[in-house]
Amino acid sequence: MALEDFKADALRCTRCSYCKWIPFDLVKSHDYAKGCPSVDYNKFHSYSAGGRLITMLSLMQGRSEVDDDVVDIAFKCQLCGNCDVACKVCRYDMEPLAGIKEFRRTLNEQGKVPAAFPKLIGNLRSAGNFAGLPQAARRGWTEGLGLKELAPGGAAAGAAAPVLFHAGCRYSFDPTLRSKVQAAAKVLTAGGLDFAVDPAEACCTGKAYDMGYRDDFAAGAKANLEKWAAAGVKTVVTPCATCFWTFKRLYPEVAAAAGLEVPEILHTTQMADRLLKAGALRPARRVSLSVTYHDPCHLGRQGEDYEAWDGKEVKIYGQAVVYDPPRPRYNGAGGVYDAPRDVLKAIPGIELIEMERSREAAWCCGAGGNVREAYPEFNAWTAGVRVEEAKSTGAEALVSACSGCEKNFAEAVAAAAAEGAPAGDLKIYDVLELLEQSL
Repeated sequence: MALEDFKADALRCTRCSYCKWIPFDLVKSHDYAKGCPSVDYNKFHSYSAGGRLITMLSLMQGRSEVDDDVVDIAFKCQLCGNCDVACKVCRYDMEPLAGIKEFRRTLNEQGKVPAAFPKLIGNLRSAGNFAGLPQAARRGWTEGLGLKELAPGGAAAGAAAPVLFHAGCRYSFDPTLRSKVQAAAKVLTAGGLDFAVDPAEACCTGKAYDMGYRDDFAAGAKANLEKWAAAGVKTVVTPCATCFWTFKRLYPEVAAAAGLEVPEILHTTQMADRLLKAGALRPARRVSLSVTYHDPCHLGRQGEDYEAWDGKEVKIYGQAVVYDPPRPRYNGAGGVYDAPRDVLKAIPGIELIEMERSREAAWCCGAGGNVREAYPEFNAWTAGVRVEEAKSTGAEALVSACSGCEKNFAEAVAAAAAEGAPAGDLKIYDVLELLEQSL
């Protein structure tokens, strides 16, 4: 793809501003009608999807040049996908989220990126992860769990490894999240699932894709796919929403080009839901808690199944745009919404209270699109808005299924507590933490 491939989108945009709001039919009140953190924070049209399309068009037509403001416009965005969902309520011939990502890739090729990016990609290239931490540190979370491991040659020690548990970088390295990933592994073990972990687990490289480093992404994806094929992996289960999205939505194109196959990709909430419905998990202990659930962007509106498409755009009488064959329409509705909620509902004592912005209309946690690393103040503000919304439900706890969301919310709650704000007493949990407590 190239920026020119999105010129038609930029010209078709009617500047209706739908991209700034959640889908209108899902609006329940004025207080929680906004959908785009970027334009709400920056208070300027250029920071909306429509504004970014205008900026892209101006660059394509040679009416402007890339400066620091353009870099800020392109990258100060969580890539949460709300604009894509809101746009597709009434449009079928535009892909604003894909266009914004191509905008980033184009600037990256010109060396025009946020100041934080060179160090981040340098860490990935030298240490194999964006934190720049030693690979050996990944194994810390598995201590004492007695989990089966993939042998260095690929196959699990003494057996094939049809199911692989992929923890993800943040869950692996961050000690504040350790209890959450351990809870996920304990739940799957309790459900009788035979799985292995990879002591040499590699980064999914999805963040590199969103930063515009497509070659780094593709190399990492191909290496993971080859390792899984050699190990006989048929299913990859991950607690990380970003890894889930990367494997499910980005790996298929790499696999097709390399003649490889993508295993079945499941989030841990999906696997736990299967085990619950099969009777392999039987929650018995009461967990008396009122909770509200936050839909991670990569698990929810961007968690739809990948559909390959190789077609063309045609116009009827030179006017109405159609696609031959019909093009997949990712509108967020097919994301992973029910599994985490069904798991919560299966826990005795849990009362689930929905926020006004939920499912495909959920407000982003703030961490996506590498905003956490590149624009920490914007990241913290976005998380703060969400914990205030969670508090408004009257729930005692905010529950999610994503390492980035959980990290961000914990910090936002701590900041609220330091300021004496009401949201300061919210508890933060992973879905499977609560399930593990009930077993």
